[in-house]
Amino acid sequence: MLENAWLIPLFPLLSFLILTFFGKSLKQNSSMVGIGLTGVSFVMSIIVLFTQLAQGNGGMEAAWLTIGAVEFQFGVIVNPLNALMLIIVSLVSFLVHIYSKGYMHTDGRLSTFYAYLGLFTFAMLALVLSPNLLQLYIFWELVGVGSFLLIGFYFHKEEAKAAAKKAFIVTRIGDVGLLIGMILLFWQTGSLEFTEIFAAVSQGEISGEMLTLIAILIFIGAVGKSGQFPLHTWLPDAMEGPTPVSALIHAATMVAAGVYLVAAMFPVFHASPAAMTVVAVTGGFTAIFAATIGLVQKDIKRVLAYSTVSQLGYMMLALGAAGYTAGVFHLMTHAFFKALLFLAAGSVIHAVHTQNIEEMGGLWKKMRITGPVFLIGTLAISGVPFLSGFFSKDEILLATWHDGRYGLFAVALAAAFFTAFYMFRLFFMVFTGDDKSAVTKVEESPRSMTLPMIILGFLAVFSGYVNTPWFGTFLGDWLVAENEFLPYEHHEGPIWVMLAATMIALAGIALAYMMYYKKSLKRNFLTSFMPNTYTVVYNKYFIDEFYQYTVEYGARAIAYLGSFLEKYIIDVLVASVTGMTKAGSSLGSKLQSGQVQNYGAVAFVGLALLVFIVALTGGYF
Repeated sequence: MLENAWLIPLFPLLSFLILTFFGKSLKQNSSMVGIGLTGVSFVMSIIVLFTQLAQGNGGMEAAWLTIGAVEFQFGVIVNPLNALMLIIVSLVSFLVHIYSKGYMHTDGRLSTFYAYLGLFTFAMLALVLSPNLLQLYIFWELVGVGSFLLIGFYFHKEEAKAAAKKAFIVTRIGDVGLLIGMILLFWQTGSLEFTEIFAAVSQGEISGEMLTLIAILIFIGAVGKSGQFPLHTWLPDAMEGPTPVSALIHAATMVAAGVYLVAAMFPVFHASPAAMTVVAVTGGFTAIFAATIGLVQKDIKRVLAYSTVSQLGYMMLALGAAGYTAGVFHLMTHAFFKALLFLAAGSVIHAVHTQNIEEMGGLWKKMRITGPVFLIGTLAISGVPFLSGFFSKDEILLATWHDGRYGLFAVALAAAFFTAFYMFRLFFMVFTGDDKSAVTKVEESPRSMTLPMIILGFLAVFSGYVNTPWFGTFLGDWLVAENEFLPYEHHEGPIWVMLAATMIALAGIALAYMMYYKKSLKRNFLTSFMPNTYTVVYNKYFIDEFYQYTVEYGARAIAYLGSFLEKYIIDVLVASVTGMTKAGSSLGSKLQSGQVQNYGAVAFVGLALLVFIVALTGGYF
């Protein structure tokens, strides 16, 4: 079965082709095409997972392109990491397809929406099955194209068009780093196959300085896709797309591609301590940086977007601290509870027709399913004990502590406090208190929307139990199985780390409870002392404005200077040379008229001039 894993991405691709050519005639049935074919991919992913568990790694490759003595392969590889990613991507995409049936049913471009979903899912599934960097890069770029189409789906809105372009351009900046890193790897190893690259690294065929440079360049590609600082600005703006798109992109697929890339290339990173430090510091800073912004946002989807940036920072911190299992574990649990939160947020928006949490409230009694599942997702992401996020965050903290990165460990704890606070701030403002909605009759979402949320709610609770200090580290043991290049250490850290993480999470929840539910603390009791700080944080540290006045205006200035030089200097010089050439040729053509009388006249005038000169100078002799 493993050699036939290449069929998994083809079903979403088939969905894209069918809906592109026949979508207008299918109309509302377009959703069934998308759901059915994505469901087949999910079922096949389950079969591949169990086959890999029973038989080990496998796959299929064939010669694709031969240039001289170099042969490039194209095919699929199935190992524990991408078998897990197949399940995550296909399941979340399948649930988003079902959810979209209810959420998008009134949209006149339903078939187009499902076609884009199919294209995006195809690209992501093909990416995680790639056995080499060249194939991965092809589908990496196709994922970017799919995200551009989905984020800009509401193209009649200027904000959506701008967000789509921003996402495409910013991620391309990171992709340049990835491409250069790939070129350097090929130069050093003569191959882009993962196994050959890892073998070369383990045998010391690449110098330490070059290896560090390559790893950092590859990481730049991951920074762009996974929204790490400083290339994070596209991700919150991507909220202009439909909410199901937000769940798909910000939970398990596009943003996870960057984390997957670092995990897939982990032997390269692990061989360079400097590169590992860069990854860890970038991830730790991103985690705390985005968490502070999430504290004050008023748009429900933007709060979740900055939460995503922060959690992706957590994953990078884990990988940089040599916590391979911890990073992948949190990637899995985050996919489920963040997809749940986005879909639940979409259910709220669907009911009250606003994204401003200041205009919500009192929805707990009115939305009997959305409220509880949103609470489950909030508890999971906050790291409350016995839910999935608790176990994966604990693994990250243990990996960071064990690696001796005590400063980043403190940063991770602070980010955990902020996460618990802003998520329960969101929950209390939306679901408790007085009803502020302008909608007089709030109704629960249809079953096609609530069923995916219930499934994700179940996974948000129980998915963490595959890797716990109590029931066994099944996930960690399996992830490193049959991979000689992966170092694996299960960190049995001190019990106080788990207790500290729990107390930090509960403290954040308690503060949110006092400020937004009991209201025993004023909401501005801190901002009143630091109004300028609040302004800076609310405006996202003015990073977008900084980029606008430096990068954007700088690029425009260079473009205008180039235009001026071309128009008034280069074009003038070219026109002058052209004019002189034309004038010379015109004069020459007049002199060579072919008329005998003209030649005679010129000869006579020349002779007269000679006689005049001789007479004037006193004679020849």
